[in-house]
Amino acid sequence: MRRVISLWLPRFATDRLCHADPAWRDRPLALVLETRARLQLTAVNRAAERAGLRPGMALANARALLPRLATAPAEPAQDARALAALAEWCGRYSPWTGVDASLDTAGAGGGMGGGGGLWLDVTGCAHLFGGEAALLKQLCGRLTALGFTCRAAIADTPGAAWAMARFASEPRVVVAPGEIRAALAPLPVAGLRLSAATAAALHGLGLKRIGDLLEIPRAPLAARFGDAVARRLDAALGAVAEPISPRLSSAPHVARLAFAEPVCHADDIASALDRLLGDLSAGLAHAGRGARRLTLALQRCDNTTQHVRVGTGRPGRDAGHLKALFAEHLDRIDPGFGIEAMTLAADVTEPLGAAQAALAPGWQSAAVRSRAPTRSRRDSPKRSREPPAGKRKENPDTPFATSPTRLRISPRSCCIVERQSPFLLSQLPGGPNGGSWAPIASLQRRQAPVRQPPHKTP
Repeated sequence: MRRVISLWLPRFATDRLCHADPAWRDRPLALVLETRARLQLTAVNRAAERAGLRPGMALANARALLPRLATAPAEPAQDARALAALAEWCGRYSPWTGVDASLDTAGAGGGMGGGGGLWLDVTGCAHLFGGEAALLKQLCGRLTALGFTCRAAIADTPGAAWAMARFASEPRVVVAPGEIRAALAPLPVAGLRLSAATAAALHGLGLKRIGDLLEIPRAPLAARFGDAVARRLDAALGAVAEPISPRLSSAPHVARLAFAEPVCHADDIASALDRLLGDLSAGLAHAGRGARRLTLALQRCDNTTQHVRVGTGRPGRDAGHLKALFAEHLDRIDPGFGIEAMTLAADVTEPLGAAQAALAPGWQSAAVRSRAPTRSRRDSPKRSREPPAGKRKENPDTPFATSPTRLRISPRSCCIVERQSPFLLSQLPGGPNGGSWAPIASLQRRQAPVRQPPHKTP
């Protein structure tokens, strides 16, 4: 059965600044944004909330209530990037994480402005952390230690988890499988992710709880409010499927390994890398792709992530060759107090067909050439009437599409040699060690370029 976590950070914008500068943690702080030629509060921290400040107030009114209020400009773009980074950090609990793009309910959700939310699909992951309750405790405990106010809930559907995370009496709630209807009944109708206007209209009709909506027919609701209320209710109850969009930064080919205990030794990291490369190579072979750029992410115990990136000059999926590329960087990895999980992703891939490496021509030097993506090139013939433009640079592993004799060059163009002449070691007197390099075929014909007369206009 599907299990989803909704993580709610009601004061994410102000907590982010307090995390960067702990001196603001105990001071009243408000984020200010100019809207319609007016400075307005967009988010406040807990100390400012206790003083009676709320998002949406004018800055002049806020300073009249609290003259010692500290202010900072609101930075929505920075908040969005920090929230995306936090979603990547949550990848230690589930490979399927994403930013909650639902309505930021500063009024409907009961929280302060500047909040943020995340989704975590933990289906089949909770047992790795001792159960769902232990997973929520560890997740919220780490975020609280970092200075973030958070609430979390796990349920069968995203809609139910979203409502419980914002309106339940406890900061951490685990809804047992199949108990969604009973858990949602006492919550306010704003828990269905409705707009503030729709929630106010339902309150005016006496429908204040989700349980009130469960007891009335759908036809009157649809006639009055359209299908928005019914659709949100069905999504929360699981009658309608609601997918979660993962982070866009996720690569299509990813291998992940979580450790039961943090690892610090270089040999353990190398062994884990071997296992990741094997899994990734198998996935690439099944898809008929080869990696061009790879990223190894190491999630440490101190809530930081270290990245190691390598690139190749040609598509490849040989685990031994890819390991040699990472071997140059393993000695620079700082495990800190331990690494909890490792993720290997193929960020850029290209088509790569199946081949028998041991018999393929040039297979021994292919790995060496792929380590110099921009230095190893060969000249290949190109159809052109001008001698300087009669060649182009190509990858040395690219087969010749055409030979010089098949380019159908005009007789007036320059053609020094009609075909390629291989060289062999022939025994000639006077050469070093009794032999020297000599061509098999000698030059048979040469033709100089002819200058074309200028075009005369009539």
